[in-house]
Amino acid sequence: MRTKTKKEFDAVKFAREQKDRLSAKLVKMTKEEIVAYFKKVRIESRIKPNA
Repeated sequence: MRTKTKKEFDAVKFAREQKDRLSAKLVKMTKEEIVAYFKKVRIESRIKPNA
């Protein structure tokens, strides 16, 4: 018999929450606004190496 341990972080729950949050934001945007949003996010969230 296995003992269940309490999860500290639920990855599936987190992914679903993020998907729902993004969907709520994008539903109000036009195609052009969505493209601009993702271009902006890609530039801002880019991981830069420390050289």
